Amino acid sequence: MRYSTLTPHQLLTLGFITIITIGSFLLSLPIASANGSSQSFIDAMFVATSAISTTGLTVVDIGSFYSLFGQIVILLLVQIGGLGYMIFIVMIVLELGVKLSLGGKLILEESLSSPPYEEIAHFSKAIIFITFLFEFLGAAVLSLYWMREFPIKHAIYLGIFHSISAFCTAGFSLFTDNICAYRDSIVVNVMIDILCICGGIGFFVIYDIYNTLFRKTREGESPKKLLTHTKLVLIMLPILLLAGTLLIYLSEWSTVMPSFKDRLLTSVFTAVSASSTTGFNTLDIGTMKIMGLTTMILLMYIGASPGGTGGGVKTTTFGLLISSFVSVISMKDELIIFNRRISSRTKDRAFAICTIAILLIMLDILILSVTEEASFMQIVFEIVSAFGTVGLSTGITPSLSMTGKIVLSVTMLIGRVGPLAIGFSIRGKCKLTPVKYPEGGILVG
Repeated sequence: MRYSTLTPHQLLTLGFITIITIGSFLLSLPIASANGSSQSFIDAMFVATSAISTTGLTVVDIGSFYSLFGQIVILLLVQIGGLGYMIFIVMIVLELGVKLSLGGKLILEESLSSPPYEEIAHFSKAIIFITFLFEFLGAAVLSLYWMREFPIKHAIYLGIFHSISAFCTAGFSLFTDNICAYRDSIVVNVMIDILCICGGIGFFVIYDIYNTLFRKTREGESPKKLLTHTKLVLIMLPILLLAGTLLIYLSEWSTVMPSFKDRLLTSVFTAVSASSTTGFNTLDIGTMKIMGLTTMILLMYIGASPGGTGGGVKTTTFGLLISSFVSVISMKDELIIFNRRISSRTKDRAFAICTIAILLIMLDILILSVTEEASFMQIVFEIVSAFGTVGLSTGITPSLSMTGKIVLSVTMLIGRVGPLAIGFSIRGKCKLTPVKYPEGGILVG
C-alpha cells in the first residue's frame, strides 16, 4: 500500500538513500580500512554518497586508507551510481521473465532521462552493452600501459578501477596525487578523456547515433536522422570544451611546465574533467589562478549531458537557456531549435533547474561560510563541485567540519538525482487544478 502511494521520484530518491546507507555501513567496518580500524560513520557516509553520486570528493586517500574490500565497495557504488540502480533491477526482473510494471518503467525513465517507456527494456540492454564495452576497452589500454610500471595483477586492477571511475565520471583514483604523475602521458590523457566524454555525453545520444548510422531502414522509409536532443548535445559539447580549454590555457600561462605539449594536455584534460563532471586532475587545483578556477566553476555548473553518468544542470538545459534568451531578445513567439518547436513546458523545466541549482549553491555558501575556515573561492568551488558531482577540490575536503560534510553529502545527492526530481519528491503526486483562472499581468525586468 505504501509503495502505491509513492511517486516515481520519491521511490528513486528513496532507493539512492537506501544504497547510501548500506554503503556507509560497509565502509565503516574495520575490514574496509587498510589498518583494520573503523571509519566514522559521517566520513563513511560522505564517501559512500560521493561514490553513488559519482562525484569523487573524499575526506581520505582512497588508495592508502581503504583495503581491497573497501575499494571494491567504492567501485561497486560508482558502477551502480553511474548506470543508475534501476538498470540492475530491470535486468534482474527481465532475466527472471517478469514483465516490468508501468511504475517501474516510469522510475527507470526518470532515472535515465530515457526515451518513452515503450522502448525502455531494449534501451536498458543497450546501456549495459555500451557501458561494459567502453569500460573493457579503457581497462585494456590502461592496464597495458601500467604493466610497464607495476606487476601485471596490480596493473590490471589499476586499469579496471580507473576505467570504471572515468566512464562513470567519478574521478576516484588509487594514486595519492590523482593522475598528476601522468600529465605528460598521451596514452593516459587521451584514454581517460575519451572515457569521460563518452560517459558524460549521455547514453541516449550514443544510442541515437548508433541507430542513425547502423540501423537499417525499411524499404520506402526515409533514412533516420539525429534527434533534436542529440544535435544540441553535439553542438554544446565542443563549444564548452574548446572555450574551457582556451580559458584554462590562458589562465595557467605562467605555470611552470616543461613544454607546450604538457600545457596543452593539461588544459584539455582539466576542461574535459570539469565539463564531463569526472573529477580527475593532472594539475594541482589549489594552485590555479582565479580565472582558471572561475572557468572550471562555470563548466562544473553546466556539467555533462542528460541521461549519462555526469552531473550539473546539463548541457542541453544551458543550451535551451541561451536559446531562450536569444528568442526573447529577437521578439519571437516560439523557441525554434533545428527547425523544431520547443514546448513551453520544456523551457520552464530548464529555467527551474538552473534557478534551483543557483538557490541551492547560495544556501550552501551561506552555511559553509560560517562552518568552514576557507576562502570564499575555495568554498564556492567545493560546493559547485559537489552539486555538479565533479569531485575536483582546492584541497579543503579533508578538513571539512561535520556540518560541512553533511551539507555537501545532501548536495551531492541532489546533484545526482536532479534538483527537479528532489522537488517532485517533496511535492508528492501532482493534483490537477479544477479551475482555470483568468490571466494576470505582472511587470518584469
